[in-house]
Amino acid sequence: MATKVLMVCLGNICRSPLAEGILQDKVNSDEVQVDSAGTGGYHIGSKPDSRSISVGLKYNIDISHQRCRQFSADDFEVFDLIYVMDKSNYRNVIALAQNEEHKQKVKLLLDEIKAQPNEVPDPYYDDNGFEHVFHLIDEACTIIADKLKNK
Repeated sequence: MATKVLMVCLGNICRSPLAEGILQDKVNSDEVQVDSAGTGGYHIGSKPDSRSISVGLKYNIDISHQRCRQFSADDFEVFDLIYVMDKSNYRNVIALAQNEEHKQKVKLLLDEIKAQPNEVPDPYYDDNGFEHVFHLIDEACTIIADKLKNK
């Protein structure tokens, strides 16, 4: 049975689509299924931000087929691991948790690389931030992929 991983940010257009695409690129899709969602419902059904698509393509990761969706309490039942991009996302996701088991599934993505600060900055208002965000997410996803392979 495949391990299911969900990447979560605010709008599901910048950081979490990149995280979904990057992790998918690093794992065997028969063993690990990856999806992404946003805590807000601002962009439901939209493609990821064009700048996220561009930086992904720069590294041979195509996320243009993804569509934004909102995180729901049902995701706790579907996913084994839920990685959030920042503390605000963490609080929003944890607020929907119905028990301790749900809460244990939620982690800050950059805790995997012991980064300080442990939040992936939102590049939405900073065109130059997408490259930096890509590399932070890529480093964390490399560690996650290794952990999942050694499970």
